[in-house]
Amino acid sequence: MRRFLLLVMTALLMIAALPAAAFAQETPVVQGTETLADVALAVDTMWVIVAALLVLFMQAGFAMLEVGFSRMKNVGSVVAKILAMMGIGIVVFWAVGFAFTFGAGNAIIGTQGFFLSGDEATYAGLSWTAVPVSAKFLFQVAFALVSLAIVWGTMLERTKFAVYCIFAVVFAGLIYPIVGHWIWGGGWLSEFGMQDFAGSTVVHLSGAMAALAGTLLLGPRIGKYDDAGNPQTIPGHNMPLAVLGVIILWVGWWGFNPGSTMAAVGQSIGDIALTTNLAAGAGVLGAMIMSYLVKRNIDVGMAGNGAIAALVAITAACAFVAPWAAIVIGFIAGVIMYTVLLLVDKIGVDDPLGAIAAHGMGGIWGTLSTGLFATPELVEATGFGQPGLLYGGGFGQLGVQALGIVACGGFVFVTSYAVFAVLKATIGLRVKPEHELDGLDISEHGVYGYSEQLIATDYQNGSGSSMPIPEGRTTQGTAS
Repeated sequence: MRRFLLLVMTALLMIAALPAAAFAQETPVVQGTETLADVALAVDTMWVIVAALLVLFMQAGFAMLEVGFSRMKNVGSVVAKILAMMGIGIVVFWAVGFAFTFGAGNAIIGTQGFFLSGDEATYAGLSWTAVPVSAKFLFQVAFALVSLAIVWGTMLERTKFAVYCIFAVVFAGLIYPIVGHWIWGGGWLSEFGMQDFAGSTVVHLSGAMAALAGTLLLGPRIGKYDDAGNPQTIPGHNMPLAVLGVIILWVGWWGFNPGSTMAAVGQSIGDIALTTNLAAGAGVLGAMIMSYLVKRNIDVGMAGNGAIAALVAITAACAFVAPWAAIVIGFIAGVIMYTVLLLVDKIGVDDPLGAIAAHGMGGIWGTLSTGLFATPELVEATGFGQPGLLYGGGFGQLGVQALGIVACGGFVFVTSYAVFAVLKATIGLRVKPEHELDGLDISEHGVYGYSEQLIATDYQNGSGSSMPIPEGRTTQGTAS
């Protein structure tokens, strides 16, 4: 029996080894046909996919940031919205958005490549990178999802879920792609030489302007302003989660900016990562200093937004500026963010996340900064635009950057305002007041994000029945 078992095991091992032996014989032949260009393309493709993964993971950062700055009764609606936006955005961008952005067409919009059809030549806006179309799409759809996520940071805790879904289709399918085509897809602003390496305008300013349009029509949360119009603090429920969101976004920016080379071989991805992170660190310091000067304390939320504002700002300039300039850009972004956030609050615009200040003003400052700090060497290496004003380039590039801000920001605001206005006149933008007071988790999704904290169970009568606890009250030692 032992010999028989040994014979069977030996036979099985030999059978299992046959594919490996065949592969070992064929491998040198396959490898022998590869060229350095093939290897370089494989490395470039792998880098683009990894970068796309980092950018996609930024959705987790947005989720944690929004959850942290929301009240407990609304956290379930936040994560539901994130998942829905990812699903809608990916499908819509695959169907039409990618073609409108990068497909061959005219100076305004792409007209070819719908449903990811066609060959490499179809997507003229990305002809400069040799990675497969599938990898190009995966990277660019992650960018579109980031811009879409920015829209909702200002509209938390009072917006109908249906509004998110309908606007996502229009934004991911048309509004964002048109701006992307103007700058990245061979459109009219790219012909002027506008410098927006990774999307301070295309991604962040677009998202912020759509957010501003929606927020103006939506109105502030109940209790945000007193009878005299003075802003009242509505604190988020979990600052550690908010900071975790900031850190996840920060890490995601390692794919966002360096990944925008859409290649690894022969590219300066290390230098771009360096300028990105120097700016982020400086942004934290700028916001912390402003917080201490104004309040005589260090506001953790402001510090986090300082990092985000700086990352937004350096996104346009990361491939064009020296490290010292990245620090200046990031620090000023943190200062601007703090100042604008206080101003926005005072004029009656309820922005729970500070997205208008961080992504909007950060995007504007970052886009302008390339017209100031872009070095001749880096401009020549990238082939975009002209050197900045401080390097003798004159006001030409600065003017192009300003033109792009006005054109793109204005277009997104007007079109988004029109869409939100139609939604307001038809299905309405806001949930009912009683639903807003009770929280969107139950009214919109039928489940609490923190059931243990917001539901008291009547154990004393043995019935096991549950009753929601109004926010701000305690029952049986459980606080909302």
